[in-house]
Amino acid sequence: MNWQRLRTWFSQLPTHVIIIGLSLFWLIPTLGLLVTSFRPVQDANVSGWWTALSSAPGGEVYQQYCADCHGADGAAILAADLSDPDFVTNYRRSLQIRVTLDDEYNGVVHMAEETRPSDQELADILAFLRRSSGVETRPRFTLNNYVDAIVGYRGTSSYQASCEEGTQSPDLTCNFIADINNPRGMWQAFLNTLIVTLPATILPLIFGALAAYAFSWIEFRGRMVLFALLVGLQIVPLQMTLVPISRLYNQLGLSATFTGVWLFHTGFGLPYAIYLMRNFIGALPKDLFESAYLDGATHWTAFWRLALPLSMPALASLAIFQFLWVWNDLLVALVFLTGRKPVLTYQINNLVQSLGGGWHLLTASAFLSMLLPLIVFFAFQRYFVRGLLAGSVKG
Repeated sequence: MNWQRLRTWFSQLPTHVIIIGLSLFWLIPTLGLLVTSFRPVQDANVSGWWTALSSAPGGEVYQQYCADCHGADGAAILAADLSDPDFVTNYRRSLQIRVTLDDEYNGVVHMAEETRPSDQELADILAFLRRSSGVETRPRFTLNNYVDAIVGYRGTSSYQASCEEGTQSPDLTCNFIADINNPRGMWQAFLNTLIVTLPATILPLIFGALAAYAFSWIEFRGRMVLFALLVGLQIVPLQMTLVPISRLYNQLGLSATFTGVWLFHTGFGLPYAIYLMRNFIGALPKDLFESAYLDGATHWTAFWRLALPLSMPALASLAIFQFLWVWNDLLVALVFLTGRKPVLTYQINNLVQSLGGGWHLLTASAFLSMLLPLIVFFAFQRYFVRGLLAGSVKG
C-alpha cells in the first residue's frame, strides 16, 4: 500500500511543480511591487526590493571593495573616516567618489582600474555610507508613496517634505483632507472608477437575467435564432464600434458622460451575460416551473421567486467577471470620458512624467487600483468555478 501511495505521489509531482512554479511566477513580482510601494524613493532608486530587510543596502558591495582598507566599520583610516557623518556629507553623488579613485596615497593609486566598482556599485556604496554614518535617517518603509499618489503630488521629494519646506505646488494646500480632491490624484480617479463600474456591472446583471429567463422558459418565434445571434455577438471586437458610437454620442450629447460609458459596457457585457445566465437558468428543473405555473404563478413571479434565487451562483460569478473587466478598462474610458473624468487606469499613467520621473508612484498607485478588485475576488472566488461550469453537460 505504501508503494502504491509513493507511485501516486510521484505521478502527481510534475503537476504540483508546475502549479507551484506558476504561482511563484505570479506572486514574486507582485510581492516585489508591494515591497517597493512602501520603500522611500531614494532606496528604491539604488537597490532592489529584496534588500529591503537587509541591515543596510549596499553593505555587501562595501565589504567587497572598501573593507580591506577602511575597515568593516569604515573607521580604520582617520583621515578618511567613513563612519564620520561630517566626512560622508561631502559626498552627495557617487561621481565624487569615482574622482578620488585616481588619487595617489603614499605613492599608490587609490584603486586600480581593473578592480574598481561599477557606477551602480558606487551608488550602492554611497547609499550604504550615508545610512550607516547617520547622514540619512529615513525609515526603511514609509507611506509617502501612497500619500503622494492619493493627492497627486509630483515633486522630487514627497508631499510631506514639500509641505514642511513650503515648496508644494500651488494646487496643493497641505491640508490632506482637502488635497485628496485634487483632480490629479488617485482619490478622485477612484471615485470616478467606482461610479463607472457599479452601474456597468449591475445593468448587465439585471437585463441579462431577464433575457436569460425569457430564452429558457418563454416560448416565442425565432427564440433559438435570436439566441444564436447573441452568442455570435461575443466575437465582435469592441474596437470596431468605438468610432461610430463616439459619433453617435456626440450627436446625442452623451460624449464625456458616465451614462455613455454605462450604456457601452452594458451593451458589450450583455451577450456573455445572457449566454451564461441562460445556460444556468435553462438547466434548472422543468418540473419546478411547471408546478409554479399550475399554482397560478406568472412569469414574473416564477422569475423573481424561483429562477433568481436559484441562480445566485451564476449571478455572483457574472458580477465578478463584469466588475473586473470594467474596473481594469482603459480604452473605453479613454475614448468616451477622455481626461475630464479620469479613471484609475488613466490616472496611473499620468503620475509618471514624460522623462520617467515619478515612476515610484506607480507601485503605490498600482496597489491602490488593485485593492478593491482583490477584495472582491477573494471574497467571491468560490463562485468562479461555479460560473465557469454553469450549464455544462452533466453525466
